[in-house]
Amino acid sequence: MKDLLPKISIIILNWNGKKDTLECLKSVQKIEYKNYEVVVVDNGSSDGSVQAIKSHFKDVKIIENGANLGFAEGNNKGIAYALEQGTDYVFLLNNDTIVESKILNNFLEVTEEYSEVGIFAAKIYYYDEPNKIWYAGAAWLPQKARFTQLGFNQIDDGFSWNEIKETAYACGCALLIKANVIKKIGMLEPKYFLTWEETDWCYKAYRAGYKCLFVPKAIVWHKVSASFSGGNQGLLVRYFMERNRLLWIERNLTFKEKKLIYHHIIFKEIYQSFREYFNSETTQQKRLICKVKLAALRDYIFRRFGDCPSSIRSVAKL
Repeated sequence: MKDLLPKISIIILNWNGKKDTLECLKSVQKIEYKNYEVVVVDNGSSDGSVQAIKSHFKDVKIIENGANLGFAEGNNKGIAYALEQGTDYVFLLNNDTIVESKILNNFLEVTEEYSEVGIFAAKIYYYDEPNKIWYAGAAWLPQKARFTQLGFNQIDDGFSWNEIKETAYACGCALLIKANVIKKIGMLEPKYFLTWEETDWCYKAYRAGYKCLFVPKAIVWHKVSASFSGGNQGLLVRYFMERNRLLWIERNLTFKEKKLIYHHIIFKEIYQSFREYFNSETTQQKRLICKVKLAALRDYIFRRFGDCPSSIRSVAKL
């Protein structure tokens, strides 16, 4: 029976996240599907993660990168291994999540019905508020030149966010992709390092003729980190969000779309950042935000991609 089922490779990226990764793996162990493997890719952790995983989860394949390669390239190492092993699907899963036990069965029910779809998105709840939605699909807002997460911060009422529907992108926190789609469109783009890479991947899939679909019965709970919700650590994420947003626009929009967005949005945002930075009445925190945004613009212009400069990490530690 196992051999008749499609093989799914669950890839979990770890970087100094021992406690979260161990909890994630415990939930993955309870998945009811019969033909999956678990691959943990470690990005040069120094917290004893690798040894702890080896001790507690002997069936888990561990790939040690020896350095922090970022989300995109770190996951690419696991994807490459999974493809070599002849997997049918790759499931990218954040290490700070736990999964519902039927998640793979619920994904595959949909993959068999929608053959034109290449990428599938899970419904993501907050870990600390299990019925509060973090992600239930996404939409592109050209008037803001940003994406919005549908259902964000809404309490699930049991019917409003339960429709299988096309989504602008599948969140990389819990993303299932067909192996043959990866072979056609290639790996995640390492230039992004962190944020926007899965969005870029989904748009590459669109251009190759594959849709992205939100699957509400495929459920995970996510420990949404402080890095994504504010504080000085949030400055680090803001740098990547701002720089990579410009890279994403460059790679995925038409010339006409870019022209409109730069004229109506980007140039105005740049002007506002300069104005606030040099305003004597601007608070220290707002000035730090402006500094990070302008550094992101500078590095985009000078084609400095991958990890952020050490100066940005220094700002985030203040």
